[in-house]
Amino acid sequence: MRAVIQRVSAASVTINFEEVGKIGSGMLILLGIEERDGWPDIDWLTSKLINLRIFNDAKGIMNCSVVETGGDLLVVSQFTLHASTKKGNRPSYIRAARPEKAFTLYKQFISHLEYLLGKKIQTGVFGAMMAVSLVNDGPVTIIIDTVCKE
Repeated sequence: MRAVIQRVSAASVTINFEEVGKIGSGMLILLGIEERDGWPDIDWLTSKLINLRIFNDAKGIMNCSVVETGGDLLVVSQFTLHASTKKGNRPSYIRAARPEKAFTLYKQFISHLEYLLGKKIQTGVFGAMMAVSLVNDGPVTIIIDTVCKE
């Protein structure tokens, strides 16, 4: 699994001009799922995300997690995060999980985040053409891949 995390002061997802997910302060998580991903990746990544200290403390130092700040999460599926650009100019998405597998893991990922945080997670719609809007806070953008856990 690969995630691009952006600390935001606001973010939303729109499909056909209808807003389907919206948060204020928190994290926008673009999530790419690979064919080899499974429960261990979900468990590790969700724990890493909710404990990631990317929010400012009272002294303005990035020392707080989304749990500590009470921030919200918006998760958007993004198979293009697994694009290979080694050959030519057209990206290959061969490493991205097939939709059936990706959808199941995406739902499990969201459910586990909700369990860990004890609140609803905002999302886009899996497989839909989405317009994602965000206001970066910082900006702070971090890439995490479960293949590189060290």
